[in-house]
Amino acid sequence: MRELAAVWQNLDPRRRLTVAVATIAMFAAVLALTGLATKPSMSLLYAGLDGDRAGDVLAALDQRAAVYEVRGTAIYVEATRRDELRMTLAAEGLPANSGSGYELLDTLSGFGTTSQMFDAAYLRAKEGELARTISALPQVRAARVHIADTRAQGLHNRARPTASVTVTTTAGGITPSHAKALKYLVSSAIAGMSPDDVSVIDGEGGLVMAGDEATGPAAEDRAETLRRNVERLLEARVGFGNAIVEVSLETVTEREAITERRFDPDGRVVISTDTEERTTSANDSGSSAVTVASNLPSGDADGTAGSSQSQNSETRERTNFEVSETTREVVKSPGAIKRLTVAVLVDGVTSVDAAGASTTEPRSDDELTALRDLVAAAVGFDADRGDVITLKSMSFEPVVPVQTEAGSSLLAGLDIMSIAQLAVLAVVSLVLGLFVVRPILSSRGQRPAELEAPAVRGLPPGKAEALTGEIDDGDYVPANLSVVSDRDAAAAAADPVARLRQMISERQEETVEILRGWMEDSEEERA
Repeated sequence: MRELAAVWQNLDPRRRLTVAVATIAMFAAVLALTGLATKPSMSLLYAGLDGDRAGDVLAALDQRAAVYEVRGTAIYVEATRRDELRMTLAAEGLPANSGSGYELLDTLSGFGTTSQMFDAAYLRAKEGELARTISALPQVRAARVHIADTRAQGLHNRARPTASVTVTTTAGGITPSHAKALKYLVSSAIAGMSPDDVSVIDGEGGLVMAGDEATGPAAEDRAETLRRNVERLLEARVGFGNAIVEVSLETVTEREAITERRFDPDGRVVISTDTEERTTSANDSGSSAVTVASNLPSGDADGTAGSSQSQNSETRERTNFEVSETTREVVKSPGAIKRLTVAVLVDGVTSVDAAGASTTEPRSDDELTALRDLVAAAVGFDADRGDVITLKSMSFEPVVPVQTEAGSSLLAGLDIMSIAQLAVLAVVSLVLGLFVVRPILSSRGQRPAELEAPAVRGLPPGKAEALTGEIDDGDYVPANLSVVSDRDAAAAAADPVARLRQMISERQEETVEILRGWMEDSEEERA
């Protein structure tokens, strides 16, 4: 402690301030590192919980005095207690499901429950069960289902049931195929509902067109599938990376319904036959009526005439035929291919001549024709539809590597927290060495300068021996001493101790340096 105090006394104010600041910074860094070292590592407990369920989980963690951190919608706990807390919370039913299902009906009793209350509770239970089922899908983070109340009320008949589904996925939206599956899921769970009566809305707030209504994403998926198939087919011949394929697919976007009725006159079928026969007969035996002829002298005065007879027969037949009729209804849904365009770029053939120079030449026409036939067969080429296939052979530009191959890094196995701790420790060590240890060692290593020996009689100046601390009882009198009286000189000559005291009082600085040198020598001998 005396040595440190002496070193501190020898430092100037500026260096004292530097040492003090470095010491405080060192202690602060040590405390910070100690806190980081003693802080437990956190691990993910639950993520993606809504407000109510997250609040229940946090309340349960507070009851168990568990250390946790909330980062957005995620809850982190100590890594050593994560599995224990998960099992304990699961035993208590936490985190709760996103919605209540059929357990709502358990709270209803026969007393005080009307039919309207039971119907409303049943509707809520149905919505909760459907939301649970949809939320159990891997890509779905949250789901809500709303079913329209279509009960008969008063004079209004029961309406057609409809429903809507809102889905929030973990990343991006949902595909039309998934939306179609959700439509069938909801419509199958509700009596009298068809898939067309269900609307699906993704997390981005857009209506997802499913099934036959989907035109955009489905066309893109089909074009990508065709592109991969053609590229894989060409790479088997020209090599990997030597063929670039682009497919443009134009699909039908409108819906068309055609109803057609055809009659076949040759395809007649007799369904009924009616036959009708009529026969009529008439007999005329004369008439006794008076006529002009009967008054003439030469006439028929006797009034007699001849008889006549007639007979008629008629047959009528009616046949009913059923003419063959064909009724056909054709519905053309969106998604059919209207036009297909394929562009293929193939790298040329690289050859090396005798001099060792490499040259790239386009592929032959026969090979390009064969490749075009393969592409046409792979994409289903139809010339009547207006499809176009363009295949060219050109030399590709060489790819220049951006950087050399990366080797294994020394810090590859360290995480960010470990790197930060090492950096802080290195800074603290550097500050400690530069501003604390180095000043102390440099101050301790400075030896006091030896006093120049006074001139001695018989020796040249500068060659006299330095002061060694020994008292010379001879007749040597140091030079440059203050003049003392004869009384004081006689007293000093008579008493050597008084003489030493007088020299110490006159030369205090040299004496202090001599005593300090004695103390350092004695401590080094003891060490």
